[in-house]
Amino acid sequence: MPTGTTTPPSYRFRFFRAGGVDQVVLDSGALEHLESLDEKLWVALACPTRGLELDARTLDLIDTDKDGRIRPREIKAAVAWVRDVFVDLKDLFEPLGDGGLPLAAFSEKTDTGRAIGAGARRILHNLGRPEATSIRLADVLDTEAIFTRTKLNGDGVVPLAATDDAEVKRALTDILSVMGAVRDRSGDPGVDKAKTDAFFAQVDLHAAWLDKADATVRVLGDATADAVAAMTAVGAKLDDYFMRCRLAVYGQALAPSLDAPEGAAAALAGRELREEDPEVARWPLSHVVGGAPFSLTRAVNPAWSARVHAFVEKAVVPLHGADKATLTELEWASIKARLAPFVAWTAAKPELAVAALGDERVRALAKGDARQRIGELISADAALEAESNQIDAVEKAIRLRKDLVTLLRNFINFADFYGTRAGTFQTGTLYIDGRSCDLCLSVLDVAKHASLAGLAKAYLLYCDCVRKGAEKRVIVAAVTAGDVDNLMVGRNGVFYDQKGDDWDATVTRVVENPISIRQALLSPYKRFLRAIEEQVAKRASLADEKANKGLHDDATTLAAADTERPAEAKPAAPHEGKRIDVGTVAAIGVAVGGIATFFSSVMATFFGLGMWMPLGAVGLLLAISGPSMLIAWLKLRQRNIGPILDASGWAVNAFARINVPFGGALTSMAALPKGAGRLLDDPFAEKRPPYRRFTTVVIVLVILVLWGMGKLDGLLPPAAHAPSFLRTAPVSSGKP
Repeated sequence: MPTGTTTPPSYRFRFFRAGGVDQVVLDSGALEHLESLDEKLWVALACPTRGLELDARTLDLIDTDKDGRIRPREIKAAVAWVRDVFVDLKDLFEPLGDGGLPLAAFSEKTDTGRAIGAGARRILHNLGRPEATSIRLADVLDTEAIFTRTKLNGDGVVPLAATDDAEVKRALTDILSVMGAVRDRSGDPGVDKAKTDAFFAQVDLHAAWLDKADATVRVLGDATADAVAAMTAVGAKLDDYFMRCRLAVYGQALAPSLDAPEGAAAALAGRELREEDPEVARWPLSHVVGGAPFSLTRAVNPAWSARVHAFVEKAVVPLHGADKATLTELEWASIKARLAPFVAWTAAKPELAVAALGDERVRALAKGDARQRIGELISADAALEAESNQIDAVEKAIRLRKDLVTLLRNFINFADFYGTRAGTFQTGTLYIDGRSCDLCLSVLDVAKHASLAGLAKAYLLYCDCVRKGAEKRVIVAAVTAGDVDNLMVGRNGVFYDQKGDDWDATVTRVVENPISIRQALLSPYKRFLRAIEEQVAKRASLADEKANKGLHDDATTLAAADTERPAEAKPAAPHEGKRIDVGTVAAIGVAVGGIATFFSSVMATFFGLGMWMPLGAVGLLLAISGPSMLIAWLKLRQRNIGPILDASGWAVNAFARINVPFGGALTSMAALPKGAGRLLDDPFAEKRPPYRRFTTVVIVLVILVLWGMGKLDGLLPPAAHAPSFLRTAPVSSGKP
């Protein structure tokens, strides 16, 4: 259950304020009493294990339920674990040097600390460095080097090198060939208890099947198998022969039809014949005669003679003697009956991979003690499991010692994000349009991310980043300083990840929001000028198109007139220009008059302010830019990191603001280095004629002189006349 709102008086937490949020100060005391800190005061309640600039293996070790997310319960469990493992939690706040984790850092007061310390010392001993006083992460990861110096390593897998006994080695080789190998921690192939038990289970089944072959089954001893094979080769054909003979007894007239057909031989006359010719093989074994026995010596179908000879030698002679010249149907039935037990026993043979070793080897394995001796080796190896499994615990201890506080400074509070170091969710820096954006996050689904991240009220750029030899990645960058006039889809930049590798970045989507009050102040005027430019360009394009069309029409007319060449040329009619419509002139006059009246009233009001004209100018400025600035002010007060992180799989638990000063720190604008020299002579600068500036100054001075002389009074309201505007009002004495 989450912790409550009360904190035990045994520890007094300290807080700092950043991003408009009170965040707990993390130190060894805070970690000791983390269970009592109300989770509502945590800045985040969940984060993904991927997409962070933190070792993924460390995050996987903390993610005990393996769901790809880390939550407060797993954070607390990790803190409680390191509290049991290490002597002093203050060490977690110091960087882990290249020398590795000192063995003295493991606590001797807890069972966990002692066990992991013993595991670390065993690793160093197996690596041939028993005198070492510290252990590095690379030592733990090289499991093959750890276990190459020992035959048993606690993983329950026995390789061939685990024994010097020849018979046990042979049995292990048999198991490997039949059941396949399991990789030992040393990297060598070996066998475990499961494969050993399965192997000897097959041995027992095969041996039990072999034991069923007694004298009643093996009637001819070891020659029984050959006899059955020879009988099987001719069995169907003998059954066919005796059936035909019985049919010939049933009807003597049927005998010719049951024998080889008369025309069959004629069909063979024109081709080359071979032994066991398929056409001949379909004929009966011998001539069909009702009730006659089968001759074993003559009149046998040539295609079957070799098989019949093998049958006589391997089955008939052993069972009925060497003087047998014929075989009756009853004798054939007796041979099948005597060999039937072997046939049934063979059919019951289990399909086992161990049979490939041969019957004699299987019997030897079943009766020998290799099973017991391999089992003893496996048990001895498994007895070291508890100690050897500390390798994983030592790895966890080193990784948490190195990375746990970094995770906490980006989970319980955002000290890294609001401090001098980058947050773990910041994947790098985007350089684009004369600025660098430090708040960059990895993105999996742009559309899904943008739908939520837009609520952060930040100006966001989604970019596809590509690099030769690497998979494309997508990032989102928050732009928090400068203007956005040149930021658009399709702009290119360079993205530097946290490793320093550079990627080509292309903007694919823009989420627009205000960046600053200054930008909002100027944006109406920029939009107005942009609209004028667009209208001017549009009208110029239309005029150009109209002029080109007119020239084309005139050229077409002249060409047609030249080709026609009329017999009598008519005098050309005087050119009639386009008449200007009176209504159009009136409309233009009304429009010009209205515009003049509007500007006249504005100027009259402005000059009527007298000495308050500067305030009037400010008021006019606010009237134009005020709404835009107000909207920007409201949105900038709402700008925060929460929705951006939530869209990436986080569960941010606070309104972590990105105000204007902090936003300015997240985006750096291009600036000349301090003390840099600057040459102002630009050879390609636009040359402005000096008379223009002189003419402008003269015109302004003439207007001021005419205004002071009263020459412009007829064009201005009374309040704007020079005498009234420049006259100083007398100070009242208060007396009538």
